[in-house]
Amino acid sequence: MELSVTIANRIYSILEAKGMSQKEFARLMGKTETEVSRWLSGTHNLTMAMICKISAALGEDIIRVSSYSYEPTYEMESLFVAESV
Repeated sequence: MELSVTIANRIYSILEAKGMSQKEFARLMGKTETEVSRWLSGTHNLTMAMICKISAALGEDIIRVSSYSYEPTYEMESLFVAESV
């Protein structure tokens, strides 16, 4: 829930910096003011797709992944054993 509130606060901050009302934002997004109000309450579970759409519409990052490293680890021996069973 804390992350949802943080995302909502980020959106609200961007709107404020751009001098954009919730009504204007709703119109920009093709949504109702009620739906936008739910988003900005921090209690609505926004999908990643919607966060991306909001980010694109506002021309600002809503969330940012600071770093990510994925190094898959495979145990080849167990894969061969599984295949030969």
